[in-house]
Amino acid sequence: MLAVETRHAVHPTQVQGATTQDVRDHFLVDNLFAAGEIRLTYTHYDRFVMGGVVPDGKDLVLDVVPETKTATFLERREMGVMAVAGTGRVTVAAETYEMSRGDVLYIGMGAGAVTFSGDARFYLTSTPAHRTCPTRLIVMADAAKVELGDAATANVRTIYQFIHPDVMESCQLTMGRTELEVGSVWNTMPAHVHDRRMEAYLYIDVAPEDRVVHLMGEPDQTRNIFVANEEGVLSPPWSIHSGCGTRNYSFIWAMGGENMDFTDMDFVNTEDLR
Repeated sequence: MLAVETRHAVHPTQVQGATTQDVRDHFLVDNLFAAGEIRLTYTHYDRFVMGGVVPDGKDLVLDVVPETKTATFLERREMGVMAVAGTGRVTVAAETYEMSRGDVLYIGMGAGAVTFSGDARFYLTSTPAHRTCPTRLIVMADAAKVELGDAATANVRTIYQFIHPDVMESCQLTMGRTELEVGSVWNTMPAHVHDRRMEAYLYIDVAPEDRVVHLMGEPDQTRNIFVANEEGVLSPPWSIHSGCGTRNYSFIWAMGGENMDFTDMDFVNTEDLR
């Protein structure tokens, strides 16, 4: 079963008078994972798509998505798939890739139908592409690893870069995972925006009784969203994207847009946030 939700882009001035529910309706992406289903959120932020796939013992095929008006979903797109739980298989162009928790599969433009199977819960991201790059499985040992933060500021974290220029070739999609150490709860502070790229987060490793407070909005017009496990947030180019959890957590990040420069950030001094 395929279900697709469309999200339109929001101007920053629209958020200034938004209620809590308005903010959640526009930017929180929940209920992505359902047994036996492929659920996609198609956004008007750089035509970025995020989705959840739960085969639940069946074969689920991602092929035609009416919202793209193309013969197949990947006709003019590239895609990244991460196994967020369990083990499973992804079959692309008659080749099957075995995936365990944390593995990432990059699938190039024009690959055709993609079949998901096994007991895994898959998270996918997709952006438009202008050329075909090789499909590749990236396991944890292949990822670039960046360690940041300090216990004194409660933000010791490790960034794993999977679909990233330092690791492999893609058109515009970048994707990775950030893990916070026990005792650390803050991510991406001081905050920043990158006006040339949108970003999306999927929060994982959040216990049922815990939440992450995701901060968003213009630096002088911030808003917050309480996020549970396996819930996502869309981050427009004009918005900061930072978070503080009731305990440590992890999240999967992905970006698409004008460039692939991971360091292309406009930082905001913490004392300037409102």
